[in-house]
Amino acid sequence: MTSEWLLTNGVVWTGTDEVEAIAIRGDRIIAIGSEDAVAAAVGSGAQALDLTGHRVIPGLIDSHVHFLRAGTHWNDVVRWDDVATLEGGLARIREQATRNPPGTWIRVLGGWHPQRFPERRGPTAADLDAVAPEHPVYVQLLYEEAYLNRTAVEAAPDDVDATKGTIRGPGAFASVLQAIPAPQAASQRASIVALVAECTRFGLTGVVDPGGFGVTPQSYEALLDVWKSGDLDLRVRLYHVPWRRGSEVDDVRYWLEHVKPGDGDDWLRHVGLGEIFVFGSHDMEGLDAFFVSDESRAELIEITTLLAEAGWPGHLHAILDSTVDAVLDAWEAVAATAGPLPKLSLAHAEFIGSRNLGRVRDLGVGIAVQDRLAFRATDSIESWGTEAVIAAPPLRDILDLGIPLGAGTDATVVTPLNPWLSMWWLVTGRSLDGAPRRVERHRLSRAEALHAYTSGSAWFSGEEHTRGTLAPGMLADLAVLSDDFFTVDEEVIPDIRSVLTMIGGRVVHSAAPFQDLV
Repeated sequence: MTSEWLLTNGVVWTGTDEVEAIAIRGDRIIAIGSEDAVAAAVGSGAQALDLTGHRVIPGLIDSHVHFLRAGTHWNDVVRWDDVATLEGGLARIREQATRNPPGTWIRVLGGWHPQRFPERRGPTAADLDAVAPEHPVYVQLLYEEAYLNRTAVEAAPDDVDATKGTIRGPGAFASVLQAIPAPQAASQRASIVALVAECTRFGLTGVVDPGGFGVTPQSYEALLDVWKSGDLDLRVRLYHVPWRRGSEVDDVRYWLEHVKPGDGDDWLRHVGLGEIFVFGSHDMEGLDAFFVSDESRAELIEITTLLAEAGWPGHLHAILDSTVDAVLDAWEAVAATAGPLPKLSLAHAEFIGSRNLGRVRDLGVGIAVQDRLAFRATDSIESWGTEAVIAAPPLRDILDLGIPLGAGTDATVVTPLNPWLSMWWLVTGRSLDGAPRRVERHRLSRAEALHAYTSGSAWFSGEEHTRGTLAPGMLADLAVLSDDFFTVDEEVIPDIRSVLTMIGGRVVHSAAPFQDLV
């Protein structure tokens, strides 16, 4: 295995400036700068790599992606992430039906929106019957609605009213999905490895998993097995969550007893408590008015106090300013009585107001944003009005206040995994559902977007001093891009891919012209 690399004849964006070359020894960068200066830093045995003019960037880190939840069944679902027409999506279901034995379920679990299709609609039961008459078919749209064919309606659990071919809400979704046989352990491991390969193809070298609905202590078994076997070619950072509504405090105590932040290694590490502290403070997709009850506020204080006492970081879902307000009330109350807070962050926060941004800054809280509004800006306008949505999220205000900002996707149900689509959204302010463009003030430069997806995201696992920039002493995580992110037309940005991905100096993905390096 090569232990030294000399990468030359490229354009290397370090995270702060551009250099000509980079040298790697072991898992660390040892030199950057001019080709002559970097060449002098490595031995004669270093493997020289001609970048042929390609752009090099620090490896991307998604600061909020449901990697575990998607990973255990990645090979068993049909993805519509890149489908441009309803007809194309139905064709993928037809193809899956030819491969799966009759009677087995076919699932599409999010990552698409009908506003992207010229048909401007999701599938009907008749559409699904036509392409897979002998298979129960389940097609989920975000967390709002799911479409079922006749066979799926017949197989749906009795507690779900699916007679019209559609169901709505997370409870109904969970009931149907839990009735589908789970993949065997070997299949789950293979699916995780396949999802890792998909991540590295995009140039992702790390993900931060916030937990989420349906994640239990048993959910981690396949991932931990992949890690222990040495087959995890991606840096995975885990936030854990309570899994039983009404027993959140007990569930948090379970995690505090069984896991410590920092447990693991450079490939897999446990970070803290994830996006659900209390189910009663989770405002779902932020499309409806939401109220955090006094009981839930008290539980937020109790759980945050536990985190503060144990030194556990926390990363909490909050979309609406009113929800953020309740969360910050709890965090301020703990700071006033229990001493210093651990590292805390908010996920989403699209509609956070100026007052609460100031409170976030004062508490040292970070904000992780995702391209959710690229898919549901129109829906949000119907709920909150155009003026609110075209200023969401308030990216410039976050940066101007010095608030740590990370970028990501919230994949894979709400959005696709593609980080370049998310960066397109950050830079252009456009959505895929025909809504008005985000105001210019809250659009990022390309460098700002890339910073949020690298060192900005590393902050959320406490690794901003070891990952996310290309500098001597930093981990050698990088991606060589198919197209130059800084110069291509903005409409090309979603199509960028990595042609060479390295993690810790190890090649984990390669494509032409570097396909021979793996």
